[in-house]
Amino acid sequence: MEQWLVGVDLGGTTVKLAFVNMYGEIICKWEIPTDKSEQGKHITTHIAKAIDEKLRELDESKERLIGIGIGAPGPVNMATGDIYEAVNLGWKNFPLKDRLEMETGLPVVVDNDANIAAIGEMWKGAGNGAKNLILVTLGTGVGGGVIVNGQIVHGANGAGGEIGHITSIPEGGASCNCGKTGCLETIASATGIARIATERLQQTDEPSRLRDVWKQTGVVTAKDVFDAAKENDALALQIVDEVTFHLGLALAHLANGLNPEKIVIGGGVSKAGDMLAQAVARHFKRFAFPRVAEAAEIVIATLGNDAGVIGGAWLVKTNML
Repeated sequence: MEQWLVGVDLGGTTVKLAFVNMYGEIICKWEIPTDKSEQGKHITTHIAKAIDEKLRELDESKERLIGIGIGAPGPVNMATGDIYEAVNLGWKNFPLKDRLEMETGLPVVVDNDANIAAIGEMWKGAGNGAKNLILVTLGTGVGGGVIVNGQIVHGANGAGGEIGHITSIPEGGASCNCGKTGCLETIASATGIARIATERLQQTDEPSRLRDVWKQTGVVTAKDVFDAAKENDALALQIVDEVTFHLGLALAHLANGLNPEKIVIGGGVSKAGDMLAQAVARHFKRFAFPRVAEAAEIVIATLGNDAGVIGGAWLVKTNML
């Protein structure tokens, strides 16, 4: 009987789950809503039920499953599998590994959600087997995963790879959820790009497609900015240049210390594709040490929402076999 790995990617809105084979191929994937009520205390129960229900639906026994690899937002205590804090879930020192093992009867390994996305991209995605890789995810926030010699960098207390909290604006920057100001997350996330676009529209009367969108809907999204930039809208191009300047600068600083083969850009904002990658690469090359810039290829993630569940499966494969 072929055994399966269970990958779980726990997000603020949905929990993505998959049964994955030993080769990193998805057998079956699905998702459930994230129940954040009562400080997220029901999340592990819902994951356990979802796995049992899917096994019943497939007429498979639990013996097929080797274990669960789960990625969660926030820093992880790698010794215990506890989540120090996940603000958007209401968790503080939450014993995720113990709870999920108790609920499912399966062994569990826990890591940060951006870390498992990085592992997924390394194993089966844009990383293409690169053993030295930086992943930056541009979504509601900015996440990151750093892989050196094939191993995720966790750091001294589980907060390695927090790329989103590199300070980009030392003085007078926007407030970040982490408690600091001027973090990269306040600029290069979907939320940050929308904020910058709205501020620019308030500061100038310059005609722009973005102004038309703003008047019609009352909001401007990161997608609106990149769509307008692709149509050579001057204001949108300025915003894209500002955002990719800060992202290219932060990634160059990181790369100068790590000398990666690949820098992978993922998350919802990465749907902007080549326009985003090329603009980041242009600024990156300005600030990276020449030998570092020569080695590092900047690419868009290829696995999309599957990166986390595939990375979770890799955790099981490498920790439990």
